[in-house]
Amino acid sequence: MSTETPNTSEQILEANQEPSGVAPAEASSEATAENSMQQVQADLDRFRDLALRSQADFENYRKRAVRERDDAVRYANFSLVEKIVPVLDSFELGLAAARNSAGAESLVSGMEMVKRQLEDVLNQAGVESVDATGQPFDPNQHEAVAQEPSADVPEGSVVRQLRKGYKLKERLVRAALVVVSGGPA
Repeated sequence: MSTETPNTSEQILEANQEPSGVAPAEASSEATAENSMQQVQADLDRFRDLALRSQADFENYRKRAVRERDDAVRYANFSLVEKIVPVLDSFELGLAAARNSAGAESLVSGMEMVKRQLEDVLNQAGVESVDATGQPFDPNQHEAVAQEPSADVPEGSVVRQLRKGYKLKERLVRAALVVVSGGPA
C-alpha cells in the first residue's frame, strides 16, 4: 500500500495555477473578457456583412425599378401598336384590290395618302417594319410557314414575305410570315 495522502482540493487548485502567478478567478475573468470581445467582434463582422448585403440589395432594387420604369415609358404604346398593325394590313389589302379595279384611280390615290399618314404616325412612335425578303431566316423575327426550293435564293434565306412583321423600337410586335428557301431543286 502506498503512504501518499490523497490530493486535496487546495492541492489540485495549486497544480492548475498558471506559472505567472495569476489567480484562477482572475484568469477566468480574463478568459471571459476575451471570449466576450471575440463574440462582439464576430457580431460586428456579421452585422457589417449584413449591412453591406442590404445596401447592395437596395441598389439592385433601385436599378431594376429605374429600368422597369424606363421600359414602361418606352413601350407604353405596345398594345396600341399591336391593335393597329392588323388594321394596316387590311388597309393594304383594300388598297391592292382598289388598284386592280378599273376607274378607281382617285380612290387609290386617296387610300395611298391615308396609308402614308398612318405609316408616318407609326414611324414617329418608333414602329418599323421587318423586311425579310432575301434575308437569312431568323426565328426571332420571322415565322416560317413554308419551305420551297429556289435556285436564286440561298438555302435558309427568305424567298418571299407573305405578311409584314413589325417592331416597336427593339421589341418585336409581330413576326413576319415568310417562305424559306430549301436550296436548289
